[in-house]
Amino acid sequence: MSTPGAAGSDAAPTAEDFPVFYDLRVRLADDDHFGHVNNARYYEYFDSAINGWLIENLGVRVKDLPALGVVVSSSCAFRRELHFPNRLRVGISVGRIGRSSIVYRPAIFLLEEDGSLALAATGEFVHVYVDPETRRPVAIPQQVLKLVTGLANSDA
Repeated sequence: MSTPGAAGSDAAPTAEDFPVFYDLRVRLADDDHFGHVNNARYYEYFDSAINGWLIENLGVRVKDLPALGVVVSSSCAFRRELHFPNRLRVGISVGRIGRSSIVYRPAIFLLEEDGSLALAATGEFVHVYVDPETRRPVAIPQQVLKLVTGLANSDA
């Protein structure tokens, strides 16, 4: 499996590059005065998909974990416009797992009427786990580590 959206990679990822997906829908308020989804919303889609997937699969709210995953870095490469009321599938993969950090490599796909997926954006989204009190980096909680290990790319 390739590393979807990896820095320096010119190859556009396909749906097959992602082990899991999280479905979202473009809301009316997401469109801006240019008539398409505002660029900042793509970051919200990444955040909502990753944290929504974590919550659903951990069975606990992320704020109730022994450490908090805070975003320390994010990027997005825009590949096509989105509009209300598009249906989206956000592919989630993991590029790297460190002691206290996880580098997610999400991609937003437009779910076409015929069921096909069209790539709309790729990104990188980095969580660093911190102690809730001190806000200093700590080890990734074991339940998170166990869950995301299956999303890690073999060549990352």
